[in-house]
Amino acid sequence: MAIFRFRVYWEDDESTYRDICIRHTQSFFDFHLAILKSFEFDNKHKATFYRSNDNWQRGREISLEKYDKAYKVEPLLMADVTLGSEVKDPNQKFIYEYDFNKNWHFMLELINVEKEENAKLAYPACVRTEGLAPSQYGTKGLVDSRLAEMEEKYDLRPEAMADGFSEEGEEDSLTDGQEADNSSEESNDGF
Repeated sequence: MAIFRFRVYWEDDESTYRDICIRHTQSFFDFHLAILKSFEFDNKHKATFYRSNDNWQRGREISLEKYDKAYKVEPLLMADVTLGSEVKDPNQKFIYEYDFNKNWHFMLELINVEKEENAKLAYPACVRTEGLAPSQYGTKGLVDSRLAEMEEKYDLRPEAMADGFSEEGEEDSLTDGQEADNSSEESNDGF
């Protein structure tokens, strides 16, 4: 049984990728779920694969379902198509698009074919992770231990931020009995 090892790059940053091993008999639907899991995305949106060439041009579509759009050629369905049936080249490439509103794009490249399974792995399996996964919904990915580390490093507490500075970045050099008289200083900036 052949095991395909694909490198799945995030389109916006090629240093962020996941290596996923999958059996040649498994479906594109299995591959779809493995990609989402490896990048910590949910499974709530539409998705599609495209067979591709070395120039990353889109070829035959392999879709999660049939969507309300005009097709030149009806797409294949992920659940019905095995990876082995679509891999035509030892360096086969695919484009994976997820969430048609956010337009997440991933470039998939076959990097290795093994003849034997690893008994310790449950296929499909993410076997290598490089770079932080992009945050699917904005800052969701930052609200965890990394944010706490940032707060400790820069001491972002409000009382620490006010120490020595007042609003708008002016130095807090006034004492309790003094008030700033901004009315006598008029700006001649022309605004």
